[in-house]
Amino acid sequence: MKLATIKYRNQEEAAIIHGEDAILIKELNKIDGANWETSIFDLLQTNQLEELKTWYQNKDANGLCFYPKIKTQDFIYTALYTKPKKILGVGMNYLEKAKEMSFTPIETEPVSFMKPDSSLIGPMEMIRLPAYSHTVTAEGELGIIIGKMCRNIEEDEVPGVVAGFAATLDMTAKDLHGRNPRFLQISKIFDTFFSLGPQLVTIDEVTNINEITVQTVLNGEIYHSGEVANMLISPWSIVSFFSKIVTLSPGDIIMTGTPGSVVLKENDMVECRINEFAPLRNPVKSEGATKIY
Repeated sequence: MKLATIKYRNQEEAAIIHGEDAILIKELNKIDGANWETSIFDLLQTNQLEELKTWYQNKDANGLCFYPKIKTQDFIYTALYTKPKKILGVGMNYLEKAKEMSFTPIETEPVSFMKPDSSLIGPMEMIRLPAYSHTVTAEGELGIIIGKMCRNIEEDEVPGVVAGFAATLDMTAKDLHGRNPRFLQISKIFDTFFSLGPQLVTIDEVTNINEITVQTVLNGEIYHSGEVANMLISPWSIVSFFSKIVTLSPGDIIMTGTPGSVVLKENDMVECRINEFAPLRNPVKSEGATKIY
């Protein structure tokens, strides 16, 4: 099942993506007499996503034809949700990226960081290049969406707590990080430096996570591409690692690293492409020294 938050008639609502079209969760409630939450974040908090997934799996393609659909040209994708408790990331998790950063890979514990929710944007929202940094990069990454609260779990237990996956873009003020490796965290937390969406692809849709290909694309050109199988630390190991440091909650997002980054400039269009996922695209503009009071 693929879920999204879409903007339709000036309202943002959760929907199931069926082919290229969308079926609003609220329409399921009306027709089936159900009481599903109508936001993805609330579906995760109440564990209703598991129930909705079971309902979806029991519906064949013909069964879904009876529900009213919104054509792709009539809605736009927005961020899946905007207030996760945690956005966690790892760096230099592909050998190619480690070489790019002149970094000797560590195979047991990932380079890690966090992002605030103020950094979160959705598809086609502007990435703003801050005046404080002169070199900003973007990286396409596979994002893992946590579905159940967990702590101290092992790798083989991880699939049981994962709701699904999403395309993500991770931005970095590379010049700040280049001054001193200790500035990694600061370089990651600027406004608009994390993009999420456009779809949450439930875990059952992915037959073999190692066969997922992640690409960083700039202005339509693929600059970097890598399979999850080539990660230095596997996605399930990353989730297990974080769970031994902090309690993971439904809706938490974990980025798993990138095959490579691109430098952004004004008027660029950067993308994360992942196999059968809808591509995540964001335009770029210079922010300047904007003041907010």
